[in-house]
Amino acid sequence: MQNIKKASQLKITTVMKNMEKRGFQSHYCETKEDAAKMALSLIQDNQLVSWGGSATINQLGIKDALKERTVTIIDPYATNDLLESTERKRQSLLADVFLMSSNAVTMEGELVNIDGTSNRVAALCFGPRKVIVIIGSNKIVATREDALSRAEESAAIPNAVRLNRNTPCTVTGFCSHCLSKDCICCNVVMTRYCSTPGRIEVIFVNDSLGF
Repeated sequence: MQNIKKASQLKITTVMKNMEKRGFQSHYCETKEDAAKMALSLIQDNQLVSWGGSATINQLGIKDALKERTVTIIDPYATNDLLESTERKRQSLLADVFLMSSNAVTMEGELVNIDGTSNRVAALCFGPRKVIVIIGSNKIVATREDALSRAEESAAIPNAVRLNRNTPCTVTGFCSHCLSKDCICCNVVMTRYCSTPGRIEVIFVNDSLGF
């Protein structure tokens, strides 16, 4: 197990070096507890904070910790009213800090994401002053093709199951690139460069997190 963790650390270090060439700021954390502390340290009091749908963020307990802080929170997922949720997603694009994970990251340091509503990838591309992306070591892949495959198979299908979507993949367990009205693979976004240096901060965790 220790050798696996060490090998994973070496892989993360390589990715971080490549991301820094692309304008991303990156951090290494050994545990998810350290990652939560790091993310919270990057958020200042009195800031407006929001997030995208993310199993990783939920695992880290960051949302509950922020509720104890002097920050303003926009939580699109704290309401069952679809119109209200959509409006909060729109408002979140003006947040000071936006929290999310990524479906995959290549060894060259490119982020690859699939999104249904697409508020998450929209915020990643433009809007919030700072985007904090927390990524477990399980999401690192070799190439762009591997990243897309991981996003479609390892991320989209479990999410479709979680959301009770009526899509072919929730029946077969395989992505068929469907055009179902319940499809959550509406937009595929590759972020290969951060044109505003430091706007996107990536926290790598030497552990398996999220889908």
